Amino acid sequence: MKYTDKQIFEIGLPGARDAGSAADMGFKAHNLGRMAHLGLKVPEAFVLGTAICRDFLKHPAKSRTALHDLLVEMLRRLESASRLAFGGNRKPLLVSVRSGAPVSMPGMMDTLLNIGLCDATVHGLIRLTGNPRLAWDSYRRLVQQFAEVVHGAEAAPFRAALDAAQREAGVDSPRELDFRQLAQLTREFLAIFRDVAGQPFPQDPLEQAEAAIAAVFASWNSERAIEYRRLNDLPDSIGTAVTVQRMVFGNAGGTSGAGVAFTRDPAGGDNRLYVDFLFNSQGEDVVSGRFAAGDAERLQTVLPEVWARLETVRGTLEAEFRDAQEFEFTVQDGELFLLQTRSGKRTPWAALRIAVDQVREGLIAPDEALHRLDGIDLDSLERKRLAPGVEQEMLGRAVPAGIGLAGGAIALDAAAAQRLVAEGRRALLVREDTLTEDIAGLAACEGLLTLRGSRTAHAAVVARQMGKPCLVGCSQLAIDAAARSITLGARTLREGDPLWIDAEAGLIFASEPAVAIEKPLAELAAVSAWRNAQTRDAGPRAKVRLGQA
Repeated sequence: MKYTDKQIFEIGLPGARDAGSAADMGFKAHNLGRMAHLGLKVPEAFVLGTAICRDFLKHPAKSRTALHDLLVEMLRRLESASRLAFGGNRKPLLVSVRSGAPVSMPGMMDTLLNIGLCDATVHGLIRLTGNPRLAWDSYRRLVQQFAEVVHGAEAAPFRAALDAAQREAGVDSPRELDFRQLAQLTREFLAIFRDVAGQPFPQDPLEQAEAAIAAVFASWNSERAIEYRRLNDLPDSIGTAVTVQRMVFGNAGGTSGAGVAFTRDPAGGDNRLYVDFLFNSQGEDVVSGRFAAGDAERLQTVLPEVWARLETVRGTLEAEFRDAQEFEFTVQDGELFLLQTRSGKRTPWAALRIAVDQVREGLIAPDEALHRLDGIDLDSLERKRLAPGVEQEMLGRAVPAGIGLAGGAIALDAAAAQRLVAEGRRALLVREDTLTEDIAGLAACEGLLTLRGSRTAHAAVVARQMGKPCLVGCSQLAIDAAARSITLGARTLREGDPLWIDAEAGLIFASEPAVAIEKPLAELAAVSAWRNAQTRDAGPRAKVRLGQA
């Protein structure tokens, strides 16, 4: 088996082959190519098309040899473009391995970062960057992620070791650990890896890359991906592409970080930049749901030129894609890199607001706006808000990640949410993290409340898409999984007890609060006018066609 040029695509490489269609190279890579063509700074990459995934899933043994040969060839091209060496112990090239289906499936498949680090190359990265903290932080990340994604290991033993390291150092965040502490932590992670995987961490970077690609292909058939396709009526047959891309490092220090941005507010639809950002972090910290990403205001202050560039990128992307976008980015030593863009998942309320605004702005035509709104029940569209002037018993606060109010019986996992709904009760999912593994429970429940996570974590994005109110980063929340209970401040509640959230004001209540109902009357009037105009325009043509018949 040998793969053809039509199954392999390049982004930013010298003499790069023509880009393929989104069906062949996945929407993520297709859009990366468009961004690179616009002159936006996109790290060099090559793409293994969806056809390779389909072959691999059907004939894994036969495909591995062909994949090996292909990787060797394409990594040489990436080395030439970057002037780095994959597996080199002086100037090592590190890559990310990212999924990318022909349809948007946020967080449903796997991604691995920092591929290429090992005991030899970590010292090469230190020599190359002069930043030992960056090198050891990236290595410990890779060891844990490789264990979880490739070997299906639980995160718990790695988290326990990280928590212990933070306690010993007297710090609250991994970002505060120095390079010596991270080096020791990496050694502990390597020992944990051997225990949970039953074998040592692979020291051959090419072996890492092959295993990472195989794992990403396999994640197409993960439970969460299958459930997402079922919920969204997507075919199982199309497969995912894989993008192998030169790493850029958001964990390089105080002028580096990772973020996710929406060109418009995906909850309410306001025409403003909507950003989650974490200094000295990598992208998975933001989108995984395991960390709060609240450094956006600091980004404006510390790196105003980057924020100004984000505003420019916002306009460029909307002009090119003619829709509100969600894009991921990394800042390395003050330099902005774009890693992906896609049409932003949004609440139905925001979908209406954005469609109307973009018609008024001349960005899209009414026909296109109406097409976008297909499938949304506009007649029942409403926004629930706290009734003004009414006293409400509040239990806590969290970070707003949507709009509307929701409540129901507390469910501490997806199974509990589905059980409560089967009993005829409404459920509210309460979790430590916003994880995509909870998609079945998210679909069953009325809304989501989490202890950690960000507004742009994959699960929060999916919650908005489903129209589910969502609160994240509730620091007052404690969850006792063994006792099946939660604590909010001084109040302890058991699974099954009622709980309500206001996803816009960021408030939590023990019982249903008094609400006021808002309807998008101006926007609905605009849609009605478009439809009337369509009817008028179609009338004469319809009569002519009828007369001709």
